[in-house]
Order: sequence, then structure tokens, then C-alpha cells
Amino acid sequence: MEKIDRRRRYIAVVDTETANNLEDALVYDCGWAIVDKRGTVYLTRSFVNRDIFVYHRDLMKTAYYAEKVPLYVKELREGKRKMADWDTICKIFHSDCAKFGVTACCAHNARFDLNALNTSQRYITKSKRRYFFPYGVEIWDTMKMAEDVIATMPTFQTWAKNNGYVTKTGRVQIKAEVLYRFISNNNDFVESHTGLEDVLIEKEILAYCFKKHKAMRKSPFEKKKKKGLTK
Repeated sequence: MEKIDRRRRYIAVVDTETANNLEDALVYDCGWAIVDKRGTVYLTRSFVNRDIFVYHRDLMKTAYYAEKVPLYVKELREGKRKMADWDTICKIFHSDCAKFGVTACCAHNARFDLNALNTSQRYITKSKRRYFFPYGVEIWDTMKMAEDVIATMPTFQTWAKNNGYVTKTGRVQIKAEVLYRFISNNNDFVESHTGLEDVLIEKEILAYCFKKHKAMRKSPFEKKKKKGLTK
């Protein structure tokens, strides 16, 4: 780990994999990386949440990527993944944020991860603790950032349409997998859909957006301003 430079702004990029329904998603895989705006990685963590993966094994059948459960079991046995209880995961995350003075936590489609992490916190602690992220940190969304920066680029628009990355309504797709294919110039890239592995592509989207030096929304709750309107 590089020496912490207090002049630098550190960001925690987080990704979750969940079980249960989308409205009450419960986290079984949580990964994060401490990075800067250039995408330099200073620390990574990856944990399988014992409180859901083991103690609520029945819920794992509802996981969106339930077919990956045998892979998790295999990698846990081989020591490639670590398992911890939810309380430990939370304590380590808060410790990492405090150590680096993290002031922003970021995810792709951050509303989902924010809700999933808070729902898990409340469910597992029986609402003794209600919020996952440290008090006062900003919540950023690389999907919002990419919508304002990457999706507006003529080169991306052309590339996305030529490759069929268009929604039913005719808008270009801004899924993390599609964005990373464009950024990396690797149209064969397939997203892992596991916590830390997805974090490592999302931090590249973050860095790419900052590199363009364009005005962009960061908050997942900030709506796009309509053209021609003034404050």
C-alpha cells in the first residue's frame, strides 16, 4: 500500500451482489477499493457475507446470479475469497474510510447499492444500526457521471449504435460492462458480476469521467437539467 497523501482526495468504490428481491436486496458479496480520481488503487477488500450466504442459505436461491454460488463455494474452499460476518465487514469498511479520510463513496447505479447496503444493515442488526456508509460522506454514481460525460460523446454514440448497445427507446446503454468495453477498446469483455471484480472496472469509468474535465452530476439523486431552463 502506498503512503497516504493527505493532499489527495480518496474515494471508496463499492459494489454489491445481492439476494432477495430488488426492493429489499440483501448483500452476500461486498467488495471495495480505495482509489483517487485517476483510478489509482491504494487498497482492495472483498468479503462474502456469512450472515446471508451461510445463515440464510435459502435466500441464495433468489440471488440474481444464483448460478455463481458454486463458484463462491469453490473459491472460499481454495482460499481465493474471504468470508466474514456483517459486523466485521462494516467495521473494516469504516476503518478503511477513516484511515484514508474518504469523503466520497461511489458505485455504478449507486441507488441500488445504497439501498441494498442499508437494507442489509437494518435486517441483520434488527435496526440497531440503519446506515452502512460513514456519516457525512458524499454518495457518487458513475452511471450519472457517465450519462453526462461518456454518453454525450459522438464517438461513444457512434460506437454504441454500431455495436447494438441501444435500449428499446433508442438511447445508448450505459451499463458498466458496455462502458468498460468502450473505455478499454475490448468489445469481448464480460463483466464478472462479483463484488471486487466489478469495482475494478467501475473505478476505470470514474477515472475516465474525471479525465474528460466536463461538468457532470455525481449524486444518484440529481436529475438532469432540462436545456433552456435557468435556476
